[in-house]
Amino acid sequence: MKKLLYFLLLCPFVIVAQINESDTLRLKAKLSFSGLWQRGNVETSIFRARADLSYKPWRKWEFKTQNSYVYQAFGGKLADEDMLSLNFLYFNPDRKIYPFILGFGSTSFRREIRLRYLFGGGFTVNLYQRKKDWLKFSLSSEYEQTDFERPSFNRPFYNGDNSIHTFRATLWVNGNYHLFKDKVIVTHESYVQPSLERGDNYRWQGDLSLAFPLWPFLDFKVNYLHTFESVVITSQRQEDRFLTFGFTLKSY
Repeated sequence: MKKLLYFLLLCPFVIVAQINESDTLRLKAKLSFSGLWQRGNVETSIFRARADLSYKPWRKWEFKTQNSYVYQAFGGKLADEDMLSLNFLYFNPDRKIYPFILGFGSTSFRREIRLRYLFGGGFTVNLYQRKKDWLKFSLSSEYEQTDFERPSFNRPFYNGDNSIHTFRATLWVNGNYHLFKDKVIVTHESYVQPSLERGDNYRWQGDLSLAFPLWPFLDFKVNYLHTFESVVITSQRQEDRFLTFGFTLKSY
């Protein structure tokens, strides 16, 4: 649970955004919690938290960070504890097409990943924008290095080295839609990420959520996350799926 303490360091930013209404156009924040707790004949603990923060330090620049934490335990045995940090710096994000640079970092107990980091850049095309609804497409290229706990993989080519590094291309599709007079908010975030060096090294992810506003700053949330990685440590499955329920606090 030490990683959870690091994640909670983000919460002061969210709290500041909640109480400082004069900055809501420049500073936006969301904090989501979801999960499951069960005790008795079966012991199960599932917890997922996510903090989103966007800030405009200057008129033409916007910084956005998405940080998530996942914890799972079954029968008192740890099954999952992951951290993910996605960081973007956009230039002229109000335009139809605009560039960005990115930096990612993550760990994964389940996949035995000590540390994965990516650095790169690309551009975004705003395909649709109307009031609160939008649909965006992005294309980027990154350098990635992943440090694993063991040098044994389902693809024999990578055996013998704990670290895998490659250049990637990433296709992103993100959207946000308000339905039934803002009573339901649909959000989707997905990407496909192939290696530019080897065709057998790729991953994809789909993240779909439904939010039901309860009060101006509080939503009930249903989230479905589906991930796939082609290169994993021997005996691990390539796919993971999560269905969680919880609440979102937001500053806007």
